[in-house]
This record gives sequence, structure tokens and C-alpha cells, in this order.
Amino acid sequence: MRLALRQHPGTPGEVAANLAEVEQAAARAAGEGAELLVLPELFLTGYDLGAAVTGLAMAEDDPALATLEEIAERHGLAILAGYPEREGERLYNAALLVDAAGRRRGRHRKLQLWGDYERRFFTPGRSPTLVELGGLKLGILICYDVEFPETVRALALAGAQAVLVPTALMVGYPRVLDLLVPARAYENQLFLAYCNRCGAEASLRYPGGSRIVAPDGSLLARAEKGADLLLADLDWAAYAGSREANPFLEALRGGPLMQD
Repeated sequence: MRLALRQHPGTPGEVAANLAEVEQAAARAAGEGAELLVLPELFLTGYDLGAAVTGLAMAEDDPALATLEEIAERHGLAILAGYPEREGERLYNAALLVDAAGRRRGRHRKLQLWGDYERRFFTPGRSPTLVELGGLKLGILICYDVEFPETVRALALAGAQAVLVPTALMVGYPRVLDLLVPARAYENQLFLAYCNRCGAEASLRYPGGSRIVAPDGSLLARAEKGADLLLADLDWAAYAGSREANPFLEALRGGPLMQD
């Protein structure tokens, strides 16, 4: 599978403008042969919105989600996009996966809510998300979720070959990018795609630094601070040697309290 990540600042509060960027990114990614495009956390609305997020949250039948489906079908590639989801009175920090035919294939609700803003407005999800697309088993997490080793390990044990992570990591956490993300890929022997925001939004600044990491911990693609489109081929068979040399999942015997 050829994967594309669109690192971009988005336009806070302007759903139409963000969908226009999805359209442009999808056209460019499809032109490069990508089969799947990943966008940052809450990309369809913006992240740092405060109370305005309640008015922009999207139910199942929201026209913006229908437009996302149309974009995916028009350009013939799957799209994973973050948005605030409304279900009844509850809001979720969510990401929707639409396939190349415009069909909804999976939705992830962020498990680990970060900071007062998220905990005030969002309800946490209940479990990691695993879907099959293009012959690969794909896990979906959102931002802070990936900083907990248990979530990625659960996906790996369920058979995930790649984990997709829309994120809005702020300036000030370089170890997440440089240390933690590669470690999650290596310790679970899977691909990990981390798609961050860049630029500024309200009170927040984002460092960019999106990256696609291989199962052996090596970088397949990496962005700097500005808007970018990353591309990488996820060739599962090419890393059979790494899985054989580092059989962490097969060797796993028990939890931290296990005694011989």
C-alpha cells in the first residue's frame, strides 16, 4: 500500500475550507499513486476551538462527512480524517476512515483525552480500532492514544500491520516525535504513521514533524515544520527479517507482575 500523510495547519472553524484542502490533498496524493491519505487530528474543523467545538460537531448524517465520501470516491483513494463527532448529547474526538469507493469502513474515538479542553468537551472512546483495507490490517489511534504502549500492543496482538495516528502534537514534546513514535513501531514490529498539524492555531503552536516509521524503527518519510505531503510504500513482506530478528510478540509471556 502506498500511504500519504498531509501535514497542514488547516483553517480553524471553517469546515468548507478544510474540505477544500482535503480535495486538493487527495488529488495530489492520488496523482502520486497513494491508496490512502491520512489527515491530522480534528482536521475538518480545527483543533483549538474551545466551546465552539460543540457547534461544529458532526452527527452521522452531517453533509461534511458525505462530502468526504465523495472526495474519496472521486479520487479513488481511501481517506482517514479527524473531526468532532456528535452522538446524542455526547461529543467524541473521532477519526473516520472512508475507502476508495466512498464507503465508511471504520471510526475511532480517542481513548486517552489530553488536557482540560479535551476532558471538558469530549467523552473518551472505549477501545482501539482495527480495520482491513487494501490487504493490510490497519489500527487507528488519535494523538495521545499512541503514547500509551498498551494501546499499540493491543492492536499488534490483534494482528495490526500498521497503525495510523492523526495528531495535534504541540510544540514542547520533541521526545514523542523522536523517541516514542519510532519505539512504538519497533517494539510491535509494525508500520506507524503519525500525521501532525503544523503552524499556529489560536493559543497553540505545532511543530509538524509528521513521519512514517517502518517495523525496524527506521524512518520511511519525515516532514519538517511546514505544510507537506509525505509518501511511503508499506511493504509488509520486506520486513519479515526484522520480525524474525525481533520476535517481541511471539516471545511475550506475561505482564509486569509475572513470576517464574
